[in-house]
Amino acid sequence: MAMLGSAAALSPTVSFGQQSLRVPRIGVLVGSASSADDPAVRDGLQVFQDAMRDAGWIDGKNIRVDYRFAPGEIVKTDAGAAELVALAPDLIYGQGLPAAQALHRKTRTIPIVFSLVVDPVGFGLVASLAHPGGNVTGFMVYELSIGSKWMQLLHEIVPDLSRVGVLYHPDTAPYAATLIASAKAAAGRDVAVIEYPVHDDREIETAAASLGYEPHGGLMVVPSSFTGAHLVQIIAQAARFGLPNLMPHPGAVERGALISYLYAPDAWMRQPVTYIDRILKGESPSDLPVQAPTKYELAINLKTAKALGLTVPVRLLVNADKVIE
Repeated sequence: MAMLGSAAALSPTVSFGQQSLRVPRIGVLVGSASSADDPAVRDGLQVFQDAMRDAGWIDGKNIRVDYRFAPGEIVKTDAGAAELVALAPDLIYGQGLPAAQALHRKTRTIPIVFSLVVDPVGFGLVASLAHPGGNVTGFMVYELSIGSKWMQLLHEIVPDLSRVGVLYHPDTAPYAATLIASAKAAAGRDVAVIEYPVHDDREIETAAASLGYEPHGGLMVVPSSFTGAHLVQIIAQAARFGLPNLMPHPGAVERGALISYLYAPDAWMRQPVTYIDRILKGESPSDLPVQAPTKYELAINLKTAKALGLTVPVRLLVNADKVIE
């Protein structure tokens, strides 16, 4: 993937004899990594680029794509959004709520397509799901009630669970309170749910140490651009302190997390391209309804389960979409 463009560059043209055709330009703001070198980001962007190619858009030929990355930090996300808006592209695609919000603050005219966003109405991105009404539309990643499903899955794989720490970054996951309330409702009276707002790797380590101090603890991670950017550290600390964990992030189970349940990664990387294609061909984002997830993926890492001394119930294995052995 080419890292393209300075903020002052003009949109290129392609000449055919006497004719000169303007090449469309789009921006992509990834809010969970500092570069495309992150394996999960690299794999996701490859799916995105393949989907663009399938739709007939080839970077460097009939479209120009500028990428910006922000490692889960609001300031850097805002800076990346400003840089992309300054390029005056035909459209910007933003991954995650902080990225979508930053882009929305910077422009009310350039079309914006988002993914990995929760509650776009509540956070002021669109007027309604059916009729967005402005320059923003896209694809939700889940309903906030999914916290109850996450708690049920973690409890099923760890029957003697008595304490669950919920790890989140308050700025990049402003929806955490609602999601945690959903998880608490499903936890039952015998399971204490403890909130751990974190801001850096040191606080992640402290939270994991606190949970691992006594037996029967578990860890649930609220997905956001911050936890995505710090996923390696979170997984490492969970392993260090022997914490059964649920981490609904793309690539988490492949990297060593115990269990994940989230919107199928290939779908959320491919689906935005359908709207990007339609908008580039003349449709307005205000007329394209926000879409909810259509497929979820349950993934389990048996190697991690063995290291934690856990036996994964057969029912979970049968229902799993992906099992890492």
